[in-house]
Amino acid sequence: MNIVEVKNISKSYGKTTALDDLSFEVAGGELFGFIGPDGAGKTSLFRILTTLTKPDCGTANVLGMDVIEDYRSLRPLLGYMPGQFALYQDLSVRENMNFFASVFGTSLEENYDLVAPIYSQLEKFEDRLAGALSGGMKQKLALSCALIHKPELLVLDEPTTGVDAVSRQEFWEMLRRLNDEGITVIASTPYMDEAGQCDRVALIDEGNILQIDTPENIVRSFRKPILAVKATSMYRLIKELRGYPWTHSVQPFGEYVHYTEQREEPNIDELEAYLTDAGLSGISIKPTSPDIEDSFIALMKDNHTHG
Repeated sequence: MNIVEVKNISKSYGKTTALDDLSFEVAGGELFGFIGPDGAGKTSLFRILTTLTKPDCGTANVLGMDVIEDYRSLRPLLGYMPGQFALYQDLSVRENMNFFASVFGTSLEENYDLVAPIYSQLEKFEDRLAGALSGGMKQKLALSCALIHKPELLVLDEPTTGVDAVSRQEFWEMLRRLNDEGITVIASTPYMDEAGQCDRVALIDEGNILQIDTPENIVRSFRKPILAVKATSMYRLIKELRGYPWTHSVQPFGEYVHYTEQREEPNIDELEAYLTDAGLSGISIKPTSPDIEDSFIALMKDNHTHG
């Protein structure tokens, strides 16, 4: 059963198109991710799904209700965590929890079991002002507040932005536990490595959905052979690769550059000779496997070419 059904949604702000004829579905029980850079349209979409913004056209049904016509009935069933920290920074951890519970006519004590795995990590800071918490602890408090009324759908807009790598991993583990308990989760992130945490992902760029599938299938759909190329000077390496006649794409990936060619099979010896003649040293070229970032960049490049 689909818990979210979006058909031909568009949204513009003046001359800027935030969402361009989006259609997708999310099944009940999924952990569904929207992956894309800043400005891709993720926040505009999430504000429509949570009844905070109206689309210019199209329809969105969430939990069997229209986000415009049925917004009063829908809001109590949603848990929403916006991208920016939106709790009361001059209230303590406990005061924030009590306030958000009271808004929905419940209490921390009544629903403690639901938030316990997360809130238990905050209890020793209960009297601390929310504004004085670390980034990771702020996110845990925000998630606890979004959960306190037992929502049927949890919508999280870039919940791990600005927190350290360990906190990011802990946060996704918490989302997976909540999902295992039957809560449908929709989350957005600009971090490609977080795509693997989701059951399915939608790759989104400039208001367009480029592909929706499991992370594994998205990676599998990448067809071009990839070479991982390294040299002593990364700057010169990228410059020379972009000038190579057969180059299709050149993308930095850590200490390597991921390189694809216009030809079906790249010639490693020929490429190495070209880079050596260009004066580069410490050259290493080896085949590598694509990841979801390679797939996203290829789809995004195609979207820009045909957009």
